[in-house]
Amino acid sequence: MKPIKLAAAAFSACLLLAGTMSVQAQEKIVLHGASAYNKDHIFNRSMTKFTDLVAKYYGKPVEFVMHENGELGNEAGYFGLMTRGTSVDFAVVAPAHMTPIARGAGILDTPFLFKDVDQWKKATAGDAFKPIVDDIEKRGNVKILGLGGGAERNILSKKPASDLAGLHGLKMRVQGTPIHARAFQAVGIVPSTVAYNEIYNAIQSGVIEALENEASTNAQMRFYEVAPEVIRTRHIITVRPLVFSGATFERLPPDLQAAVLKAGEEAAAWWRETEAAEDAAMLEKMAAEGKVKLIEFKDVEAMHKKVQPVIDTYAKELGAEDVLKNVRAIN
Repeated sequence: MKPIKLAAAAFSACLLLAGTMSVQAQEKIVLHGASAYNKDHIFNRSMTKFTDLVAKYYGKPVEFVMHENGELGNEAGYFGLMTRGTSVDFAVVAPAHMTPIARGAGILDTPFLFKDVDQWKKATAGDAFKPIVDDIEKRGNVKILGLGGGAERNILSKKPASDLAGLHGLKMRVQGTPIHARAFQAVGIVPSTVAYNEIYNAIQSGVIEALENEASTNAQMRFYEVAPEVIRTRHIITVRPLVFSGATFERLPPDLQAAVLKAGEEAAAWWRETEAAEDAAMLEKMAAEGKVKLIEFKDVEAMHKKVQPVIDTYAKELGAEDVLKNVRAIN
């Protein structure tokens, strides 16, 4: 081949390669989210808020695909996939599903952890949980973008009670983790681990007399039909992390990484305000419709104080004493 033709061929090849690289550079990055719920659930809406903010702050092509209604399994599965960097890039995961990797995550789901909503707000927006967050991130190879939640869990009962004496001997369904049984036993309640799908019939038949849950679940599952008394113990204010795969995060360009971190923090703040407000509104709506009777519990402070030795022991078991100390230091 003559020198001129060889140079022309080389130039054409360079143009083709440059064109290919340009197309590749313009291709969208695709990130996959997952949820066990539908688009109207607060988890899904919070993740949509997150994706909208990422797109806004990144300002370049990025595509988000949401797998809803349990299409990719459940939260425990999502967390496993994110730790391996496959299939799911972001999701909301209950702390209980993180405990096999980071045992201290259990402190986030502990009843009677917060004295009131104000303490919860400061703890979730601040650095109180940083030791736990850092441990989860290190052991699970994930990013905790922010802490959401905000729903109050109260006692839903067949019979009214406004003080500790009224709760003594109450047969109540509790969550399956040991700390819930131990905490409620400390205030005289008789805990039971009835399967979730059997709660309604168990209350109706008298096997148990009560359960504990938030307003949205009460409305959805119609527990108010068999347990219309809402005893406002406010024993849990939910904390739910927004999680992002560490392996995925490391593959992203730096400006998209920055957008993900900023969007995650802002979406979590929006989530906390929204869930807390909607939970309170739902409870009031149910009361106004005559579905439930709201009972202000007079011994909230005494109840909280009575359980603290149990929480101390649990935090020690988890290696989370520093986190408990951080939360208690918040005024």
